[in-house]
Amino acid sequence: MGADYVAAKEKKRNSFNEVIQDYSEEVCFGRIWSREGIDRKQRSIINVAMLTALNRPAQLAHHIEGAMTNGATVAEIQEILLQTAVYCGLPAAGEAFRIAEEVLREGGHLD
Repeated sequence: MGADYVAAKEKKRNSFNEVIQDYSEEVCFGRIWSREGIDRKQRSIINVAMLTALNRPAQLAHHIEGAMTNGATVAEIQEILLQTAVYCGLPAAGEAFRIAEEVLREGGHLD
């Protein structure tokens, strides 16, 4: 997700939420993302599709950034989201396109 994401997450850490943050770091970023079998780009692609299906806009925005960091292209993000329109529904995909466009524009990937 990048150093900025980790720094922002760490700033939000407190005695209440540290248990879920520790869990996320250990399981998600520790065990799962470090496994062999598929690469980080493929994991990012899967996450973008799943977060679209689950209608999780905040997490989707972070994972769009992460997907770009992990080597996905704008064209690939577009195709992933178009694929979700068929299997997750047009409302979910439309919202995901809106979020992705915002993230990609802010990241300098779109005009």
